[in-house]
Amino acid sequence: MITTDLDFSGLADLSRDLEILSKAESRQVLRRAVKAGAELVAEEVANTAPVQTGKLKRNIVVLFGKGAQGTAVAGVHIRGVNPDTGNSDNKMKAASPNNAFYWRFLEEGTSKMSAKPFVRPAFDSKQEEASKAAFEEMLKALDEVMSK
Repeated sequence: MITTDLDFSGLADLSRDLEILSKAESRQVLRRAVKAGAELVAEEVANTAPVQTGKLKRNIVVLFGKGAQGTAVAGVHIRGVNPDTGNSDNKMKAASPNNAFYWRFLEEGTSKMSAKPFVRPAFDSKQEEASKAAFEEMLKALDEVMSK
């Protein structure tokens, strides 16, 4: 029989610290943490995005989303896509400098063009590093809030 012992005592301390904070402070700490991870991924997406005019790179941003109470959600968003549906935002004009709707054609390909993925590979390559960055930022933010 194989036995495995995992030590989660550090996470218990972190959870206890978050409970001590007010809701606003706790939310701020969580938002800073998820933003740090998402920014790392967004930077990698921008670095690996194909460049013709630079419009695509300029429209890669980090946005906060809605999560369950007591959680924080942030992610990489490419402007020109409706964040609620993931489809093209019909209210935006194609000539708009904030509309890079065509990213999905590059990422997934079309019937006339093969795929040249850049979002998924960037996420896959930075996933672990992003989670470490988020955890480190959370610890840093907790220390700042607790020292007030």
